[in-house]
Amino acid sequence: MATKDPREPFTRISVSEAKEKLDKGEAVMVDVREPNEYVEVHATGVRLIPVNTVMGEVKQIRDFAGGKDVLFICKSGARSALAAEFATAAGMDDLPLFNVEGGTLAWVEAGFPTGD
Repeated sequence: MATKDPREPFTRISVSEAKEKLDKGEAVMVDVREPNEYVEVHATGVRLIPVNTVMGEVKQIRDFAGGKDVLFICKSGARSALAAEFATAAGMDDLPLFNVEGGTLAWVEAGFPTGD
């Protein structure tokens, strides 16, 4: 169940909720892990933007999102929360931002599609 902590500029959602948003065309997903992690396994359709580059890639994220919700995913959910914080600090607070709890590990465990 999506949860919003008033101290955080993003909403935490499960991989099931993330997949539902993606399937409905309501969102895009940004993988914020490092390239070597990404090549091992990643959710289908994600855009790789490592967490340490998020603040400099706001235009790319906005273009990719096209006004849709932005879901950040990493390995387990920690770096993606940080990425959402960075995106907010860089001026993306006008878009709905989400942190996918459990990250790619939970995505794979749920049996959701991986690869390009």
